[in-house]
Amino acid sequence: MQKVLKSGAGWRIGWRPESAYQGLVGGDDWAFELTADELADFCRLLAQLVANMRSMQAELMDEENIACEAESQLVWMQVAGIPNEYTLRLILNTGRSCEGNWAAAAVPELVTAVDSLKFF
Repeated sequence: MQKVLKSGAGWRIGWRPESAYQGLVGGDDWAFELTADELADFCRLLAQLVANMRSMQAELMDEENIACEAESQLVWMQVAGIPNEYTLRLILNTGRSCEGNWAAAAVPELVTAVDSLKFF
């Protein structure tokens, strides 16, 4: 598999299979590398959080905010906002002390990019 780097306004995601840290996530002015397992968990938990927010749309009033969290042994993630416009936050649970977040405007494109990556 070849190296992949996708980016847009406020987000980046990448895959480099020949490296010790195969994944990359970031925003406009920050980024950090992930192991293959960390990236897999990031993608899986992001899909779960997106599904949760979509399912909550019918349950909440238009202006009602919600926060949802998902966690594995490797990463902790949170989405917060209204079901069709929310921020995303990521913290690594491993010893590297990495934390990142994406603005609500960047999340839809990031989700689309993650959905289109088929590297596992």
